[in-house]
Amino acid sequence: MGLAILILLALIFLFVLTVLAKTIRIVPQARAGIVERFGKYRTTLDPGLNVVVPFIDKVRYVIDMREQVVSFPPQPVITEDNLVVSIDTVIYFQVTDPVAATYEIANYIQAIEQLTMTTLRNIVGGMDLEETLTSRESINGGLRGVLDEATGKWGVRVNRVEIKGIDPPPSIKDSMEKQMRADRDKRAAILTAEGDRQSAILTAEGNKQSAILNAEGERESSILRAQADREAAILRAQGEGQAIQTVFQAIHDGRPDQSLLAYQYLQMMPQIAQGDANKVWIVPSEIGKALEGLGSTMNNLQGIPQETSGPAKRVDMGPSEPAVPASGKSSADDAVQAAIKEAQAAANPRRGSGGSSAAGGTEQSGPAGGEDPLG
Repeated sequence: MGLAILILLALIFLFVLTVLAKTIRIVPQARAGIVERFGKYRTTLDPGLNVVVPFIDKVRYVIDMREQVVSFPPQPVITEDNLVVSIDTVIYFQVTDPVAATYEIANYIQAIEQLTMTTLRNIVGGMDLEETLTSRESINGGLRGVLDEATGKWGVRVNRVEIKGIDPPPSIKDSMEKQMRADRDKRAAILTAEGDRQSAILTAEGNKQSAILNAEGERESSILRAQADREAAILRAQGEGQAIQTVFQAIHDGRPDQSLLAYQYLQMMPQIAQGDANKVWIVPSEIGKALEGLGSTMNNLQGIPQETSGPAKRVDMGPSEPAVPASGKSSADDAVQAAIKEAQAAANPRRGSGGSSAAGGTEQSGPAGGEDPLG
């Protein structure tokens, strides 16, 4: 008897627990519960603790009210220029009406996918390949407008539609890569040519400026060099003038006579005769007079005897000169005549074909008057 009571109590307890489980329903946050009574929609449960009639009311669906992301696999789409491209899309949507999403469409995710593919074929079918590749924003906008209008009655709102990728055929990819490569090579060649042109322009401008600066520097250098040469010439002329003035003043102060001039003639004759190229040397006729003056001057010098008592001394002055007796001239005369002969021999080592012997032993060439080359 007691065991039967315990079993009964246990069954009652289990029944109570079952009733409580059927009565109390907890709906998570951002969810919505659809309650049906005898298969008919009764109410929508909000997030939190809810109480329903057990065994009569039933929570048929729990709808996620958050924004959802669905990625659809690539779909082949034919463009206007009859090229097949593969396009995969991503859709961001959110359920706004759980009742409509439950009873207006059987599977709203599949419906959205099929509607997206159909709308995408309609939009891309009116574009060529190049426009399709460059018009993603317009394609996204067209898809969102069509999907939002169609899914509104399903209690679904499409927030964004994005195209993940557009893949043309492999042959078209190769052609596009070649075109892109050619375009980039063209732009690189243009940029290189522009760089070379700018470099040439800058180089030419630099050379121009360098040439201008070099010309200005050479002009300044030439001006400074000319000024220096002029100043040097002025200083040289002033120095020569002062030297001439000093020599003239010294000559004027010294009062040179005939003997000094004759002596200077004798010193300059060997220097005039130097050089292998001297074939004919012209002795001015005035040198004889100068030497005669030098001889007479030395005869009149004090301390030199005028006559000698020794044997006669012959001074060979040439084939046309007679012997000089010892009693007619002094030793000073002999010395002068010997110096004259030595000077003539040193000054005229070889006689020219056009010369003639004068009374004084000098060789003359040219006109009879004997133009003086020494001035």
